[in-house]
Amino acid sequence: MAARADRKVLLGVVAAAHGVRGELRIRSLCAEPADIGSYGPLSDEKGMRTFTVRPTGTSTKGDVIARIDGIADRTAAESLRGLRLYAARSRLPPPEPGEWYEDDLIGLAAHGSDGRAWGTVLAVHDFGAGTVLELSGGGHGRSFMVPFTAQAVPAVDVEGGTITVDPPAGLLEDRTGSSRRGDGQEGED
Repeated sequence: MAARADRKVLLGVVAAAHGVRGELRIRSLCAEPADIGSYGPLSDEKGMRTFTVRPTGTSTKGDVIARIDGIADRTAAESLRGLRLYAARSRLPPPEPGEWYEDDLIGLAAHGSDGRAWGTVLAVHDFGAGTVLELSGGGHGRSFMVPFTAQAVPAVDVEGGTITVDPPAGLLEDRTGSSRRGDGQEGED
C-alpha cells in the first residue's frame, strides 16, 4: 500500500459538458466546491494525464462550472464525461482535528461494537444515495457494505487505525444462514 502522502485523493468527477465552448460541469468533492482548482494540476485515476482545472462558476445543481486547459469545444468536453480527477494527498491541507479524508479510512480495522472483527475498510463508495463503506468481512465470508452513518459507524479513530461498526439489523447473515434480528436474537431465514 502506498504511503498516505503519496496516494491520490479523488477531488471531483466530470458530470457533463456545459455549453458549446468547452466548459464542463464537475461534481466537486471539496468542502468548498470551487477549491477543486486550488491544488494544481489534477490527474486521471492512473496518473497518465493531467488537467488544469479553472472554475468559472456554479451550476443550478451545485456543480462547479470549469474550464480545463486544452478543451475548447463541446465535443472535447463531452469526451471527458465521467473522468475522475485526483490530487496527490501531499498537496492537500491536513484535516482538522476530528476530521479525515475518505482515503484515510481505507485499511482501517473494523470492529463491531460487540467486539466482533469485521475485517478492514476496502473502499468508500457513494452511488448517489449516501456514502457506504465496503468492509472485507474478516473471516466471516465475502465483503459487504454498511451505510457510513453515525448509527452504523458510531466511531472512527484514524490515529488508532480502527472504526467501530454496528451493522443495521438484518443486514448481515452469519455462516449458518441465520440473520441478525432487530431484538438481537438469531432467527432462521
